Amino acid sequence: MRLLNVVVCALGLISSHVFAQSSSVDSYISTESPIAKAGIIANIGPIGSKSQGAKAGIVIASPSTTNPNYLFTWTRDSSLVFKALIDQFVSGQDTSLRTLIDQFVSSQAFIQQVSNPSGTVSSGGLGEPKFNVDETAFTGAWGRPQRDGPALRATAIIGYANWLRANGNSSWVTSTLWPVLKLDLDYVAANWNQTGFDLWEEVSSSSFFTTAVQHRALREGSALASAIGQANSNYDTQAANILCFLQSYWNPSGNFVTANTGGGRSGRDANTVLTSIHTFDPAAGCDAVTFQPCSDKALANLKVYVDAFRSIYVVNNGIATNAAVATGRYPEDSYQGGNPWYLATFAVAEQLYDALIVWNTQGSLNVTAISQPFFAQFSSGIAVGTYPSSSTTYATLTTAIKNFADGLAGAMGALLALLI
Repeated sequence: MRLLNVVVCALGLISSHVFAQSSSVDSYISTESPIAKAGIIANIGPIGSKSQGAKAGIVIASPSTTNPNYLFTWTRDSSLVFKALIDQFVSGQDTSLRTLIDQFVSSQAFIQQVSNPSGTVSSGGLGEPKFNVDETAFTGAWGRPQRDGPALRATAIIGYANWLRANGNSSWVTSTLWPVLKLDLDYVAANWNQTGFDLWEEVSSSSFFTTAVQHRALREGSALASAIGQANSNYDTQAANILCFLQSYWNPSGNFVTANTGGGRSGRDANTVLTSIHTFDPAAGCDAVTFQPCSDKALANLKVYVDAFRSIYVVNNGIATNAAVATGRYPEDSYQGGNPWYLATFAVAEQLYDALIVWNTQGSLNVTAISQPFFAQFSSGIAVGTYPSSSTTYATLTTAIKNFADGLAGAMGALLALLI
């Protein structure tokens, strides 16, 4: 829904690094990426064609004002949008984005100071999930606080700060970016162990996505702080505590990640897949502690999550049990009909493409007792062990996984084409 274009842009960013996408998926990503990006830019004030009065650097969730009304700006959504744009900017793919990025930073510095129903800048206000597009507080009833926003905003801006430092502009980082970052990082360090609403704004508890993005923000924030002479050992201390807590979401009997500590649902949720791709670090390999995309726990979780949707959507009828299917937020979902989501289905494909990148780089893949059910979808007799890239088994598995991911991306692309 609100973040579909961001996911398509993310697929576009990784497409040049994936060694085995099909030509049809490559063609779709090549065609759709500029369309998705244009859709993103159109929703950014003040001159975006659909930004409807938004202030400079403000991302509107949607121009829709009825059924539902999404003419607001969310800290989470805006930060994920600009994380994608900053990634394109710092990689050299689009150097024209700098003005927008600077406007985003300025808008967030302003919004941080806006008192709202969650509090002031010094009393919890950074956990306010959304604002009016004119940068005033939204005072209606809502699921608040949502504690992933400050972490995601910090991660986006840290990427920009690292680029500025590498290009000889440390003074701007220290004088302009660091005050914004410090507020968010201090908030995360102080509040990570407090409950809040999840990314779907429905369950108030601890949430896997929120915990994981908080860990990433403090790790990256600590590194930047040290580099600019603002070292804070508490960032490292709390990051370690968060990482320890992150392990508690794993459900060993079900072989999946329980998305929320509350809510009364099964726990199978796109929340967990989005976590894996947001915290993807190619240098981390298949680390299971941080639930990297190719880790045994992330792959096991992916299978359980995808399988939860095989029998509940008509669009999935008749599809083989080891083939790609459309997925939604969570199987108990009823919002707007509880249908499949493009965002969720693309996220499954992205996790698999990320895994393929790492396996290709390291020249092998590892099957553990935890991940064996995932790999068994593609090779029923697969045994626990490490398979080098020179082996037939490696070729069989990676080809099948690529086809599965391509099936997800291709099917969603075909459906999107019908809507354009």
